[in-house]
Amino acid sequence: MRTQVAIIGAGPSGLLLGQLLHKAGIDAIVLERQTGDYVLGRIRAGVLEQVSMDLLDEAGVGQRMHAEGLPHGGFDLLFQGMRHRIDMRVLTGGKQVMVYGQTELTRDLMDARQATGLPTVYEAGNVTVHDFDTTKPLVRYEKDGQTHEIACDFIAGCDGFHGVCRASVPRGAVTEYEKVYPFGWLGLLSDTPPVHHELIYANSTRGFALCSMRSATRSRYYLQVPLSDRVEDWSDAAFWQELRLRLDPQARDQLVTGPSIEKSVAPLRSFVAEPMRFGRMFLAGDAAHIVPPTGAKGLNLAATDVKYLAGALTEFYAERSEAGIHHYSDRCLRRIWKGERFSWWFTSLMHRFPNDGAIGQKLQEAELDYLVGSRAASTVMAENYVGLPL
Repeated sequence: MRTQVAIIGAGPSGLLLGQLLHKAGIDAIVLERQTGDYVLGRIRAGVLEQVSMDLLDEAGVGQRMHAEGLPHGGFDLLFQGMRHRIDMRVLTGGKQVMVYGQTELTRDLMDARQATGLPTVYEAGNVTVHDFDTTKPLVRYEKDGQTHEIACDFIAGCDGFHGVCRASVPRGAVTEYEKVYPFGWLGLLSDTPPVHHELIYANSTRGFALCSMRSATRSRYYLQVPLSDRVEDWSDAAFWQELRLRLDPQARDQLVTGPSIEKSVAPLRSFVAEPMRFGRMFLAGDAAHIVPPTGAKGLNLAATDVKYLAGALTEFYAERSEAGIHHYSDRCLRRIWKGERFSWWFTSLMHRFPNDGAIGQKLQEAELDYLVGSRAASTVMAENYVGLPL
């Protein structure tokens, strides 16, 4: 087979890149080692910045997001038993975010790709990338007992943290930065109305909690738990009881509980790989960077990568210019490190750290008190949350 761009990974970043390239008249094949149902089964992010919303519109798949998504102009910070609203819309001159589940976004992209008959290979086994340091890269994979080869101009590594693309880079050619946090998030999804019409981020002496949502009838809640905890350790009743203990009295009274649809424990880490381009292979999304979910930057940073990469490839084919390709990594990393900084800061502010003791809690509460009492500090928070400009 021959194509212009081989995209490894059919998550949101790979599918969004494929859709943008299709709009630009560039051929691409998407390879995914899992089934389509498995990809849709991943319960991930649900808060989109304006940059991500604009990209979905540009790709022609934003209609359902605008019809069913929930625009949010603010969120609550809960500490010392009281809630304080950060009014993003007022503080940023009208900007807001959209709550729209990653599962739904992925479904929209899958449906658009299928409707136009664009090639996607699911259950592609033993994917390998070759010769990306030349002008004739190759991708090999196995399907139905046969080995297939794709000749291409470029390879886009959208295959996640454990993917093959970054792992194929020669040792010494990439520098990895990582911070692993000493706790995880226990998440519960339920078909219950959200406890509040906007998100609540809670700092309590018992640990962090987040009240989020996927729709007006489906809620997503998180609890900070030790890394040693397993899903099996937490019944639904135990989860709901612990969540109540971390909320304020009003939220506690308004909380509607029900059976979980899904429960999982996710570790938290900050991770960046530099650079993000190796000859004619590019890394995008989780293949190059991971952020703690506090502040919902992961999917949005991936969307920015895709925007820069789609623009660079379009420029190459339309103008025979390699300027965008050469600057791709630097442009992405400048924004990525700002997103990493915000996610690290927000995580450090809201969670209980095992070794910080009582003074750590007091310092967090003092910073939160300053944050909600200072318009300047609240503006910094709001600007980062809605997404920094490109």
